[in-house]
Amino acid sequence: MTTRSVQPATSTIKNQHQALSTGDDRDRLPLLAIDALRQSLLSWYAEVGRDLPWRQSRDPYAIWVSEIMLQQTQVKTVIPYYHRWLTLFPTVAALAIAEQQQVLKAWEGLGYYARARNLHRAAQSIMQHHGGTFPDCLSAVMTLPGIGRTTAGGILSAAFDQPLAILDGNVKRVLARLIALQTPPNRAIALLWQLSEALLDRQQPRNFNQAIMDLGATVCTPHQPRCPQCPWKMHCQAYNQDIQSKLPMSELRAPLPHKIIGVAVIWNDQGQILIDRRRQEGLLGGLWEFPGGKVEPGETIEACIQREIREELGIEIAVGDRLIVVDHAYSHFRVTLNVHHCRHLNGEPQAIECDEIRWVTLADIDQYPFPKANVQIIEALRQKG
Repeated sequence: MTTRSVQPATSTIKNQHQALSTGDDRDRLPLLAIDALRQSLLSWYAEVGRDLPWRQSRDPYAIWVSEIMLQQTQVKTVIPYYHRWLTLFPTVAALAIAEQQQVLKAWEGLGYYARARNLHRAAQSIMQHHGGTFPDCLSAVMTLPGIGRTTAGGILSAAFDQPLAILDGNVKRVLARLIALQTPPNRAIALLWQLSEALLDRQQPRNFNQAIMDLGATVCTPHQPRCPQCPWKMHCQAYNQDIQSKLPMSELRAPLPHKIIGVAVIWNDQGQILIDRRRQEGLLGGLWEFPGGKVEPGETIEACIQREIREELGIEIAVGDRLIVVDHAYSHFRVTLNVHHCRHLNGEPQAIECDEIRWVTLADIDQYPFPKANVQIIEALRQKG
């Protein structure tokens, strides 16, 4: 392996030579050329920074919406949702008075639906406690549902040019490579926050934070980073040691649990389908779904569906032909949905393990927000109906 020569650091934090420490005196990090890093990054950003719609705004509400949508989601996916959201809910007040079902429907397909519920709750809190104006104080912003230190810093630096650092996934990766971090980033959060704070250009925090996020998103990417185009390559320890493809180090992860689910599309004599609304707490809270549940050991799909519907809705059904099998992965597990047509036999449906139940026609079903996996079921119903 060829090792490139490491360039010496030339400037210091507060004009004093000092090292950032991991907390262990035996493991000191190298000096960083803070001024050179800032200047080169901002110059690079001025030339090639992305032209994103939320960067044309100083409205903290619009910036907040973009920050939440961009969590766990790519920019190209977010942009149409962002425009549609601001059309539906142009202000904090408009979002606060909206029905939760309308909010979830606008979010449908973006995933991680707690983000939408938290946006809605936070808008109501802003109306109640801040007179409808998004707060400009870090401590106040961090009391809002769904907003942590990085999101708060991103909003306040972008909207008000406040000198607040950020540490999202892109920034963690950039900094881990910059210092050739020899541990997974999530085990060195305090150190990475210290480094992010030290690097932040306090004269241009808005541009600096946008720039470092762009660097991670477009150059210092997870796989095959474009190091020749990087403005920090001469100071990057990973690049100079030729180990950038091995960093950041990842945690050892256990295989994702796999759940086999039986799902019922229950028809009545009027040609309507039974759907239920999930309880607010937990995964996919507030969304509608086709009822069903986990297959127990030794249980057939058909028996599972009959048992789950009896337990969850208090009715008897006849399980018919299979409609579709849907495989879907969440962040911590994956599911296989075995979906069958079913016929309602007897009993009045009850919301035993859900918040609400409703008989709907296939023509009206688009009015309700569904998880992505259930949307595939609806498409199959239309194709085979």
